[in-house]
Amino acid sequence: MQLSKYLAAGLLLIAPATFAASAADPKADKEKDVDRMANAGTVIDEILNIPDDIPQDLLDKARCVVVLPSVLKAAFVVGGSYGRGVMVCRTGADFKGPWGAPAMYALEGGSVGFQIGGQATDFVILVMNDRGASSLLKSKVKLGADAAVSAGPKGRDAQAGTDAYMRAEMLSYSRSRGVFAGISLEGSTLRPDEDANHKVYGKDATAAAIITESKFEAPAEGRKLVSRLQKASPALKP
Repeated sequence: MQLSKYLAAGLLLIAPATFAASAADPKADKEKDVDRMANAGTVIDEILNIPDDIPQDLLDKARCVVVLPSVLKAAFVVGGSYGRGVMVCRTGADFKGPWGAPAMYALEGGSVGFQIGGQATDFVILVMNDRGASSLLKSKVKLGADAAVSAGPKGRDAQAGTDAYMRAEMLSYSRSRGVFAGISLEGSTLRPDEDANHKVYGKDATAAAIITESKFEAPAEGRKLVSRLQKASPALKP
């Protein structure tokens, strides 16, 4: 009886340690991060293939595109959790070159959980000017406070209000249950996920370095995202 108690206590100690070791497996974490790149490529490809998608004029003016696949409400209900994805920017000091390597980013909290319900939702954010892009390279940005953000228009809805939309630094969209629409992300924060960047690209990789330095190349899982954006909008238009 006494031996059984000791065995049970030992198992209770071993199980959490085993779980923690598994959760801290760098290889497993890296695989999850590159899978997010692959999923982001699929999200962009599917969205750009629907008839009523992101207006071409806005995509052509965007400096960067943030894609956060399969964000769940539960991640925001439990404090400290967040949705993860990537940001891809045009290369060059003025963000006018071809699309570069994706950097890992995280979206946290705010009112997102109340808007998306219980469904897994994909988010796409267009970063429309140099100031917005530069701010995201440095630190956490609170949407609506540090950077102006608006629900993005789609299809023909953009025609009448393009000037108003272009005053925003970021335009945000969501896709849930196949429905694609603009959505407000005010109150949320967007920041570089540097731990994930280190796992994918190496210990010297930061979001700013990945996006601004040519030595970083997208892993195989991120190339679909980059090539799809390059095909859809090869050059920045003033």
